[in-house]
Amino acid sequence: MSEGKGETTGRPWDWLMRRSTRCLMRASRELEGHTLFDRLHGYVYGGFPYLYIGVGTGEHPLARMLGPVARWILSRTDQRSESEADDGGRAFADGYHGKVVPLQQATQLVTVDEEIRITDLEQIIPYSRARDIVLMNPDHIVALECPCRSVRAEPCEPLEVCLIVGEPFASFVADHHARRSRWIDREEAVAILRAEDERGHVHHAFFKDAMLDRFYAICNCCSCCCGAMQAHRTGVPMLAPSGYVSEVDPRVCEGCGICLDVCPFDALSLRDGIAHVDEDACMGCGVCVARCGPGALGLRREAAQGEPLDVRSLREHRGEAGAGLMMESR
Repeated sequence: MSEGKGETTGRPWDWLMRRSTRCLMRASRELEGHTLFDRLHGYVYGGFPYLYIGVGTGEHPLARMLGPVARWILSRTDQRSESEADDGGRAFADGYHGKVVPLQQATQLVTVDEEIRITDLEQIIPYSRARDIVLMNPDHIVALECPCRSVRAEPCEPLEVCLIVGEPFASFVADHHARRSRWIDREEAVAILRAEDERGHVHHAFFKDAMLDRFYAICNCCSCCCGAMQAHRTGVPMLAPSGYVSEVDPRVCEGCGICLDVCPFDALSLRDGIAHVDEDACMGCGVCVARCGPGALGLRREAAQGEPLDVRSLREHRGEAGAGLMMESR
C-alpha cells in the first residue's frame, strides 16, 4: 500500500492491469464486507469519473442510454445502505457523501505529516458507510480536473480543483487520467484550496463506499456545477454540515446584502435591514464570513450540526478513552 507514485514492477502481467489498479483491488479484497460488486464499482467510479458523474447529473450524451445501468448500480447501493443504516432512510447518500470543511480544516487534510487511521466517525460523518479516514502516503496528492465542472456545457474555471489525497487513490487517478491530472505537493494543494476559497467555493471532504469506505478527496465545489450540492437542494442528504453555523453581529451588520448573494446554500436573508441566518439551511462553510466587508459574520460551533472534521484535534486526542474513535500512527 505504500508503493511510490505510478511505479511499475516490470512483471509480465503489468500490461494487463496497472500496479495502482492492483493496489486498489487488493485493498478492497482485504476490507471486511467489501464485495466483488464494490471492487467493480470502485474501478468504474475511479477509472471513468467523467462518464459516471456525467450520467449521474444527466449532462453526458450517454445519460439516457446508460440510465438503466446507473439505476441498477444505485439500486444495489440503496439496498445495501438500507440494510445497514439504523434509520433505513438515507439509502444512496449513505455510501457517497461529502463533509463540509472550512478552509482551515481542509488545509489540515492535505498537510498531514504521518500515516493515520481514524475510524468510527459517526458523530462527524453521520452515515452508515464510508466514514473512516485512512491516510496512507498522505503526501501523495493529485490535482484532477473536476468531473462535475468538466461535464457542464459552460463550466466554472479553473477545472483542476479536485484533490485526490493518499494511496491507493492518488496513483490510481494519476495512472488512469494522465491528461486530466498531475502530481502536486502540499504547498500547491494549500494554494488551490485558498484560491478556491477566494472564489467563494465550498470545500467538501468526500467519502465513498466504493473507495474503500473512506475519505479519498477534497472537492472545491461551486453551486452551479457540483452534482452533490444540486442533489442536496433536491432533498438527497449527500452533504453533512461542518459543525458550525454562521452568526451575525447586528451591531456591525450594514445590511448590504453581499452575503446573500455569495451564500451557496441560500441560508441568508435580510430582516429589518440586518442579515439573518437560517440555521437549518446553513452548512457552516464560511463563504459568507470571508466576504463580509464590515466583519459582521463569524462561525459558531453548533452541536445540532454535528462534530467538525478537525484532524488536528483528532490527533491530539489520540487514544483517549471515550473519544469515540480509534487512531493509529503507522
